[in-house]
This record gives sequence, C-alpha cells and structure tokens, in this order.
Amino acid sequence: MHKVILISGSPRQDGNTMDLIRVAAEEIEAAGCETQIVSLAGKNIRACRACPNCNGSGRCAIDDGANEIFAKIAESDGLIVGAPVYFGTARGDLMNLLQRLGMYSFRHDNFLSGMVGGPIVVGRRGGHTATIQELLMFSFICGMTVCGSNYWNIVYGKGKGEALADEEGVATIRKFARNVATTILKTRG
Repeated sequence: MHKVILISGSPRQDGNTMDLIRVAAEEIEAAGCETQIVSLAGKNIRACRACPNCNGSGRCAIDDGANEIFAKIAESDGLIVGAPVYFGTARGDLMNLLQRLGMYSFRHDNFLSGMVGGPIVVGRRGGHTATIQELLMFSFICGMTVCGSNYWNIVYGKGKGEALADEEGVATIRKFARNVATTILKTRG
C-alpha cells in the first residue's frame, strides 16, 4: 500500500498544526493510502553541520532522532510538512530537519525527487505566505511533486482548536490531502 508521511513541526503534541495534520491524514486514508504522523514535539532537532558523514556512513552524524525520520520518509510515496508560523516564518527545528533531510536525500539516491506532497501552514495572523514559500522552496529544490488545492494551504488560528474553526482553511487542507493521495494512486499504480 502507498504511504504518506505527515510531519507536525509544532512543539505542541496536540495543537493546531497536529489538528490539521490529522485532518489531512484522514482524507489520505479515505482515498486509499496509508499514513504515518511524525511529531517534532519533544525533539531537539539540530542544524546540519555540513559534514560528509551521511555520504560516507549512510547516517547523519547528529544523533537526535532525525535518522529514524529520514528512514520512514525514504520508504514512503508522499510527504506533507505542517508548520506553525513563529515570528513570520517556519520554526527553526523544522527547517533544521528539512535542510538535513534534503542533504540526506541528495546523498541517498535523491529519494525525495518525484515524491508527492507539499506544505500546510497555520498561524494566528501573518507570516503564512512567507512560511509556505519557504516550505515550497524546500519541496522544489528536492524535486518533489507538489499538489495544490483550491487555495494556498494556509489556515488561521492561535489558541488550541481555533484552526479547525477556519472552515475555508480546513476545506483547503482536505482538498490538498485528497489531491496528494489521488496523485500518488494515479502515478504509482
């Protein structure tokens, strides 16, 4: 069965970002693909040191849980990254993970190239477009197939559960997730 990894880049295990990741996972599963959610809550993902270790040993030299995440992604067909907006952009540890993931992919058969997915962004008021652009640039430089929706994959909300009250935003995420699953099923059999 085809599998999509969904990453919640929030420090909160059960906040708005995770709510939206769960909505996306529900749609993907309803469309016929398997999902696995990975949360960065409680993890301390450090920045890439530009060492050659992942090229030589096959593993990132930094032992902070990222290698296990990379292995899950490498064996999947899709990747969705959920990011809360902090000070107008994606959180640092999420970008640390993605930068290391991109380098790891380049050095391991470029497994992200052609992978289907894209970003989901949630925030209180502003910074959504800067954050989604940052995540799209990651997707594009890695050669991913990015799916769209009926609008940008952005949702508004601050307090716990507020994102789910953004009906238009949630509908956008649902359509995006269905498009990810449909694209995987059409292109990978």
